[in-house]
Amino acid sequence: MPLKIGIPRALLYYHYYPAWKTFFETLGAEVVLSAQTTKSILDTGVRLAVDEACLPVKLYLGHLADLRDKGVDFVFVPRMVSVEKKRYLCPKFLGLPEMARFGVGDLPGLLDTEINVHQKYRETRSNIHALGRRFTRAPWRVSHALREAKKAQAAYETALRSGRTPRDVLDGQAGQSKDPKIRVALLGHSYNLNDPFISMNLIERLREQGAQVITSEMLRPQDICRGAACLQKDIFWTLGKDLMGAAFHLLDNGGIDGLVLVASFGCGPDSLLCELVERAYRRDRRVPVLFLTLDEHTGEAGIVTRVEAFCDMLLWRRAI
Repeated sequence: MPLKIGIPRALLYYHYYPAWKTFFETLGAEVVLSAQTTKSILDTGVRLAVDEACLPVKLYLGHLADLRDKGVDFVFVPRMVSVEKKRYLCPKFLGLPEMARFGVGDLPGLLDTEINVHQKYRETRSNIHALGRRFTRAPWRVSHALREAKKAQAAYETALRSGRTPRDVLDGQAGQSKDPKIRVALLGHSYNLNDPFISMNLIERLREQGAQVITSEMLRPQDICRGAACLQKDIFWTLGKDLMGAAFHLLDNGGIDGLVLVASFGCGPDSLLCELVERAYRRDRRVPVLFLTLDEHTGEAGIVTRVEAFCDMLLWRRAI
């Protein structure tokens, strides 16, 4: 009987799930996802997390609790330090294994492999192979699983750059509306934008208003790097670099009618980066900005009203 590996449907799920799923399934394991986010899952995460935790971390703990109740053998909670040279992920990703152990009681075994491409590339490969040896004693099978995972991730990123969001691809949805009337950039962390519950289905609401939605995942990496290069200092956060690079590239070359900027309350990097983006767009004055902040208390009615009014204004600007 194959081992069941639980993967929370939160945080970096929206970035790397195809690779993770392929890796474990190639080694003969069964991958079990937590349920789609509900109020119950979020409320559970809020109870388990410390008050200072940001919304995505609270939600992540709720999804871990959901997996615990599904009876999986292990939960995959990697320690994600760095995924590219000279840059790091947010500190919350470094501490996820500890937050999981001490925040969620009665969890099954944790697979907490450390991923640190910047400082420990060789050690990271060794860690991944050690993870694979939990499922097979044949080193060649682990190498094969790693190659297949890379292929799956490459195919996923290609699908994103075709104009589909992570949620479109992961849920098997078609994506954009056929006859958009406006082009709207939607920037923020993928785990905030693509979770339909905490984002209050923001992507679909924009599309219903006649918008073609552009996210950072749809852009080429070189375009994001060129956009980020306009800053005086390099950004050492990977996700922050993606947000800033996409924002400045789209301002100069994107042909967008408006920008919707989304941050989660309690996120330190967001509080700085979103402010810089908003100031740059206001100085330029060509592209209007709608800034939305999400937390567990955000009311859906207020978000819907602001999004509809913003799209109406963009449509009016197009008409004059």
